[in-house]
Amino acid sequence: MKNIYHKARLNNGLRIISHVISERHSAALGIWIYVGGRYETSANKGISHFLEHILFKGTKKYSCRQLKESIEGIGGSLNGFTSEESTCYLVKVPASRINIGLSVLSEMVINPTLPAQEIEKEKTVILEELKMYKDLPQSYVYELLDELLWPNQPLGAPIIGTVDSVRAIDRKKLADFKEEHYTTSNIVVSACGNIDYRQLERGVEKIFSSLKSERLNTFTEAKEKQGRPGLKVFPKDTEQTHMALGFRSFRREHPLKHALGLLHIILGGNMSSRLFNELREKRGLAYEIGTLAKRFQDTGAFVVHAGIDNKKVSEAIQLILKELKKTKDHLVTADEFRRAKEFYIGQLKLALEDTLEYMLWIGENTLMLGKTFSLDEIIAEVNRVDRADIREVARKVFIDDNINLSLIGPLAGKENKIRQGLYIG
Repeated sequence: MKNIYHKARLNNGLRIISHVISERHSAALGIWIYVGGRYETSANKGISHFLEHILFKGTKKYSCRQLKESIEGIGGSLNGFTSEESTCYLVKVPASRINIGLSVLSEMVINPTLPAQEIEKEKTVILEELKMYKDLPQSYVYELLDELLWPNQPLGAPIIGTVDSVRAIDRKKLADFKEEHYTTSNIVVSACGNIDYRQLERGVEKIFSSLKSERLNTFTEAKEKQGRPGLKVFPKDTEQTHMALGFRSFRREHPLKHALGLLHIILGGNMSSRLFNELREKRGLAYEIGTLAKRFQDTGAFVVHAGIDNKKVSEAIQLILKELKKTKDHLVTADEFRRAKEFYIGQLKLALEDTLEYMLWIGENTLMLGKTFSLDEIIAEVNRVDRADIREVARKVFIDDNINLSLIGPLAGKENKIRQGLYIG
């Protein structure tokens, strides 16, 4: 099969991955750093996210305002994000201006000024953001679930940090963290669009080749021992009860990863799914209900999330568990299996029409796995999945000692009743 990606590696370890789509007017560029929330300690929790914010506050070449104007002034967009395992700075620009995008992003990553005054202002902003999440039960319920899934571990702590850890962050700690982790061995530059990949590689080499290489960042593997179902209830006077039901599942590159993705679609990935149909359409127990699959280097989670009528929490939970059990006991139907595959592949095809989504896809795979996949390769892998694989996933994941449930709502005094019902069989 012809290689559709262009790959290069500098002598200092920095990797470059690009995909040319000549039919587009746009180009997307990302600089990825192999560091995120799980690389932190309880003392500096939130520092990856804090540093990502501060890099937008100015560099030796660009002021904070100039960073934004340089990209927005050519019709582009500038952004960044921090996850558990990576940090990414990205732009989407008219293809002819990709050199400006590279200049801006590389300046942010290499030469940020980390202004002390901005650090103190941003600290206040992040502390307010932290308070906001706790006031949003539909968001905070996931934080409670993570604490159950990975207790007393970096994966189980919020990416944004805690009040104490954020307050303790200062300029020296940010500079030291960047010096330690933002090294070329831990950087991937990814791009997609109507670009000249050779020119891009020359530009990246000119900017980054003089930087030193250090060891690849490492993290502590997740501990997954659990002897009984976990429950965390946060009593709050809300109009509906917010629920996150989670099971630890498979790592990013598990052989059954596509079967897990198909199970997610069948159970809660769209409006045709079993849970949406059973809980919302048939019984009106929930306004919002769905599933998601989280994937990390060494572990993962399958999550059912819902907003439930306060008076019908136990009924809804029992119905959800019943639907999960069905996927353990019986093969999914041939029709829903076919539709799930079509949805899985179709959503990927639609996403990869966007240069930004394509850049994110190849960048993340290069950073996390050290390899990339073509769309044809993914389709071939998905088509090798059969219905028995999906049942195998359900049997491995949906077990009683792997149940974790977080709830936010007017549930004071109802914990024991809820706990007694946490059984799949």
